[in-house]
Amino acid sequence: MAGPPARPPDGPRRLPILSRNDAMIATRTLHDLGQSLWLDNITRDLLESGTLARYIAELSVTGLTSNPTIFDHAIKGSADYDAAIRSKLKSGKSGEALFFELALEDVTRAADLFRPVHERTRGVDGWVSLEVSPLLARDAATTLAVAKALHASAGRPNLFIKIPGTREGLPAVEEAIFAGVPVNVTLLFSRAQYAAAADAYLRGIERRIAAGLSPDVASVASLFVSRWDVAVAGKVPANLVNRLGIAIGHDCLRAYYDHVASAGVRRAMNAGARPQRLLFASTGTKDPKASDTLYVEALAAPLTVNTIPEATLLAVADHGRVTAAAPADGGDCAAVLGEFSRAGIDLDALAARLQDEGAASFVQSWNDLMAVLASKCAALARAA
Repeated sequence: MAGPPARPPDGPRRLPILSRNDAMIATRTLHDLGQSLWLDNITRDLLESGTLARYIAELSVTGLTSNPTIFDHAIKGSADYDAAIRSKLKSGKSGEALFFELALEDVTRAADLFRPVHERTRGVDGWVSLEVSPLLARDAATTLAVAKALHASAGRPNLFIKIPGTREGLPAVEEAIFAGVPVNVTLLFSRAQYAAAADAYLRGIERRIAAGLSPDVASVASLFVSRWDVAVAGKVPANLVNRLGIAIGHDCLRAYYDHVASAGVRRAMNAGARPQRLLFASTGTKDPKASDTLYVEALAAPLTVNTIPEATLLAVADHGRVTAAAPADGGDCAAVLGEFSRAGIDLDALAARLQDEGAASFVQSWNDLMAVLASKCAALARAA
């Protein structure tokens, strides 16, 4: 039996030309299926080289997400930000304030590139995402204040503010939606965590309706997929390898479609709201023995989003095969999840652990980013 498709070399492999007919490109197939494909990356080079614009035109990319790790690598790995940093140092900026000015410059440029998509889809698509400081993951009040300030500073209608779907973060999600701030609820790992995020969004919308405000405030709920398989690697039988993330994805997809069809959501839609969409995140394959398009192909579903790393985007465009939509009823996910339980995996406990570890990982990335920025500022100041 043939092995998995060859994995791209480390780092993005930006194609000089598209070698396949447009109709054959899997990214276009996903778009035609009704799934939005967003790039999980942002750098100055992507913007200034025209690469992002090309992905929009040729690979059906209709949105973008960012996080502290992405910005850490972008600033550390190039001199693209040096001129902007020098300028901001002269005006007295440093630390978080300096970072958010740099980040807002990038995400607003990206938002402008996606603005035609946003307008054509009447606000359904064409979004970019910027995360609040992960240090605030347990502080709902400050998270809300920062979310409102960042959205106002950007001045773009197609900007999502990312707020973690932790127990402490969910009140900030509800309040941000009530305040009219579009939210990407991040760090969700299970059906229960997704349901809690969906309920928080709906409560915010229902409060807007009761207050006589427009309920047209968009949101996505980001389910992290591949980290499940990383967490159980080496702990389950061979027949279950790389199947947990997809089963969790299908389980949440079923819950999502049920939620969209619920009486509460229908009432809100009748008042002018739109459903919060499910977003599949962390869909780059981590296992080098598995297909590099594994999660993207398995989680193709209408009225959802898939945000993927640049290398995965190019792999899907190069050799991806999308033959059918994921099962709306979850398919065999219940049976597969049962097998993992019988293999000794406590799924509820693991979901809680993954969310906690994800929050801690984002804090570490944030601290690394601040350290890199401080180091770069010091080096540029010495060279001045």
